[in-house]
Amino acid sequence: MVADCNAEAVRTVEDLTLWPGRKLALVGPMGAGKTHLAMVWAAQVGASVTSAKLIDPAAPTPEFQVIEDVDRIAGDPLVEEAVFHLHNAVLNQGGALLFTGRTPPQRWPVALPDLASRLRAAGVARLDSPDEALLTAVMVKLFADRGVKASPTLVHYVLVRIERTMASVEQTVARLCEAGFASGRKIGRKLAAEVLDGG
Repeated sequence: MVADCNAEAVRTVEDLTLWPGRKLALVGPMGAGKTHLAMVWAAQVGASVTSAKLIDPAAPTPEFQVIEDVDRIAGDPLVEEAVFHLHNAVLNQGGALLFTGRTPPQRWPVALPDLASRLRAAGVARLDSPDEALLTAVMVKLFADRGVKASPTLVHYVLVRIERTMASVEQTVARLCEAGFASGRKIGRKLAAEVLDGG
């Protein structure tokens, strides 16, 4: 879903012509939706997805690759080396790379100089923390995906009581639906009060 807080990042991720050297870093605070947007892109182009720390050097080189949490590999020379080789292998065969991290690549404390320079050459798409409009739309959709029509009263009640992240919205909708389906009760404000506030 597109809102003011993510529209520019979505546009950039969807247009490979905006990726310098066919590589892009998708950055933003925890809970902004980086993984979700990366997964959407991966599904559209058939990309492989892996955490930077879980790269398998023996795996076939994909045409498109998402490497998550590249900002967290500093200090691990084996992981940095694996990212470096995967980066080169994907681009040498004409593919594209999407990295995720909390900050831009210029601030990633990567020790391997050749990798650091290659990461800094990537384009940057920045996701801001999700605003109320986006969180509301996501919550309504997640309820609808489970066959629940969420009232504005329920959505507002939930949003003011949870952490304002995509992950928190997903977890809360799952909790409420599980409680409602298990008890056969309507998923509304009263049930949300019991689940979220203990009564």
